[in-house]
Amino acid sequence: MKNYDKLKKITLSLLEEIGEDPAREGLIKTPTRVAKAWEFFSKGYDQNLDEVINDAVFHENAKDMVIVRDIEFFSLCEHHLLPFFGKAHVGYIPNGKVIGLSKIPRIIDMFARRLQVQERLTHQIAEAIQDVLNPIGVAVVMEGVHMCMQMRGVEKQNSFASTSSMLGQFRKSAETRAEFLSIISK
Repeated sequence: MKNYDKLKKITLSLLEEIGEDPAREGLIKTPTRVAKAWEFFSKGYDQNLDEVINDAVFHENAKDMVIVRDIEFFSLCEHHLLPFFGKAHVGYIPNGKVIGLSKIPRIIDMFARRLQVQERLTHQIAEAIQDVLNPIGVAVVMEGVHMCMQMRGVEKQNSFASTSSMLGQFRKSAETRAEFLSIISK
């Protein structure tokens, strides 16, 4: 649990620094709301992979690609503390074990609810699935809209970033990679 009092003081100071009146009606409860929001935004620091997986790995003789696509995510850019968000697509080829499908979005959330860059986030998700399942291969593609590019700096409203991490068979085989990319692009 985060220190609410400290987060509230930081927020109060920020409001004063930008020239606002923290005693103004609309801002009176803002420090408390911000502290609660930051607890949620950063809850990934208080989670670990075993807790998130919660024993939902099952022995299964499945050999075909498993894909969960269009998983919504949001995170905060570690450079500007501004949001980035989008969709993640995750695939793996089982090697005697499968994971409960709901655990894949939970893994994404665990890493996304930390200060991040999309490149690292993509790789952390792939590595986590690799560590848990030891599959024949793992593929993760993330497409994100970054408010730091839209609200400030270059101010490009329609830009988005795509990142990928391909491990095992997805890295070795152009055919396997193409099959995954074809399925997630539908």
